[in-house]
Amino acid sequence: MERIQKQQIIKDLAKKMVFLVGPRQVGKTWLSKEIAKEYPDSLYLSYDRLEDREIITGEEWPEKTDLLILDELHKMKGWKNYLKGVYDTKNNHLKILVTGSARLDVFRQSGDSLAGRFFVHHLLPLSLSEIRQVSGELDLDRLINRSGFPEPYLATSDIEAERWRLQYVDSLIREDVFNFDNIDNYRNIRTLFELLRYKVASPISYNSLARDMGISPVTVKKYMSILESLYIIFVVKPYSKKISRSILKQPKIYFYDNALVKGDDGAKLENFVALSLLKSVVAENDYLAKAKKLNYISTKDGREVDFAISDEEGGIDNLIEVKRADANISANLIYFSNKYNLAGIQLVKELKRERQVDNLRVVRVGEYLKGLYL
Repeated sequence: MERIQKQQIIKDLAKKMVFLVGPRQVGKTWLSKEIAKEYPDSLYLSYDRLEDREIITGEEWPEKTDLLILDELHKMKGWKNYLKGVYDTKNNHLKILVTGSARLDVFRQSGDSLAGRFFVHHLLPLSLSEIRQVSGELDLDRLINRSGFPEPYLATSDIEAERWRLQYVDSLIREDVFNFDNIDNYRNIRTLFELLRYKVASPISYNSLARDMGISPVTVKKYMSILESLYIIFVVKPYSKKISRSILKQPKIYFYDNALVKGDDGAKLENFVALSLLKSVVAENDYLAKAKKLNYISTKDGREVDFAISDEEGGIDNLIEVKRADANISANLIYFSNKYNLAGIQLVKELKRERQVDNLRVVRVGEYLKGLYL
């Protein structure tokens, strides 16, 4: 399936380096090799392969190479300085595409900066919006149950998709997490991973998780940070700039792989909506230079709305509530909309009739999500 970001990446390669980042097996290598077909002398090198590693460290690619793809380069010690040197001394015709399954901001905290030398493209799982824009068949239930990772989504059966997932989870924990940091307790991080699968869409207490696991809250935070850095989970924090009562600090967590969610249909639906909103927000930041954020709203007296998308000035564009089948407008959505004069949307999966009441809309979740930016 064609990925919609292909042409934008090619356009950016003509100007700077491009970093293509996202979860493991989301399609980064496939997309990179599709882009490589547009160049007569492209070369793909993975730092995970010993033969390629020697070429990378010795900078021994052919001089005629016009597109150099470096995969998993962040695993190389001193990769930032290495890449800065390669970029600053390269031939004018050479384009550089760097791919990886770890967040770049983790590696930009110290050492020489690569600022001004690259564009970032986030490749996230397929969404209704992306599938619509590449003329694919829209299937909301398939995306919710199998996830938008290309291989399980396109699998010929649910069993084939689940076989992929069993291998995927094992490789995430045993390879990616252990290679990312000095983790010496496989059982603890696997236990945390499994616990989080049941806590999707609920505020997370580090202290509570620490008690359940018999480890310190500091260790829980470290493990969660690693899971987030490797695009296994993402965190949605409470919004507080405009609404002074939104002082709760506990984040919510969601999974990039929707099929990892354990719980009822409501949790799975909310996870999918969260991922779809995140993907659209990230794409607008990447391609439209916006500074949007995805948050949720919760006050200490128990009022909560699932999501709030804030704009560049910190104001809220939309309040969003997610329901599986309830067409009655959420009392909390009405409260926040009236109190702060904010537009609100209630997304319902099983809805007979869409409608609008004052500043609030009740719409089918699929119709709304397929209209997002990406």
